[in-house]
Amino acid sequence: MASRNKNKRCKSDSESQSEEEEDDVDSSIEKGDKISAESSSNQDMTTTSRHYFGSIEGGVSIGIIENMKEEYGLFVWPSSIILAEYVWQQKSRFLGANVVELGAGTSLPGLVAAKVGADVTLSDDLNRSEVLDNMRRVCKINDLKCQVLGLTWGVWDAPVFDLYPNIILGADVLYDTSAFDDLFATVTFLLQKRPDSVFITTYHNRSGHHLIEFLMEKWGLKCNKLLDGFSFMPSHKASNLSGNIQLAEIVLDTFQCE
Repeated sequence: MASRNKNKRCKSDSESQSEEEEDDVDSSIEKGDKISAESSSNQDMTTTSRHYFGSIEGGVSIGIIENMKEEYGLFVWPSSIILAEYVWQQKSRFLGANVVELGAGTSLPGLVAAKVGADVTLSDDLNRSEVLDNMRRVCKINDLKCQVLGLTWGVWDAPVFDLYPNIILGADVLYDTSAFDDLFATVTFLLQKRPDSVFITTYHNRSGHHLIEFLMEKWGLKCNKLLDGFSFMPSHKASNLSGNIQLAEIVLDTFQCE
């Protein structure tokens, strides 16, 4: 989920205690479920949620630090959970892949990709320092060595030129129509660096299909896979989510680029 708000926060002792209590009950939680441990402080709405993928024996779990007082950027939204599940189910495709997550926010899809063996860069708006700091914390609590990068869509700072992903992830990045053009400019730039690469995104149908289709044509892109986001979700996960969410795989339109 792309980040969209301010107010940097630090983790309190009470939050650390909540995480320890959460670990004690992990063994009783069915894999695939999400649990949350909330700070006891009335002033700090930081929680740690844990997300499970696969079976007890062969699956993985990811801990995410969320802040319920942050307007958007530090909350795990349904589109992020659906994209993370897709990454898990496609894990052989991600093994050894070079992955960049755009507008990563709480970074669940990118963290799952790292867990299954991808080389992952988590990125969000360069000006959202509290979100970038939170990314570093979640990498640490999950014992993952992802690169964290401030990357503002449509801004051509030096670090973007060092990225060569073959898979680009974006969960609910198509939320603000005023940012669509900058997003597609960035996606196209990254896809052109590796013509066999793909942009995998989940989004709500509220996002404006006609504008998305226009921008794909403008930037020489095409959608080569479109799925109902709930079509591949395990039933016990899908029952906890709402919305009309689609997953699209977007690639360069080679015929248009010739």
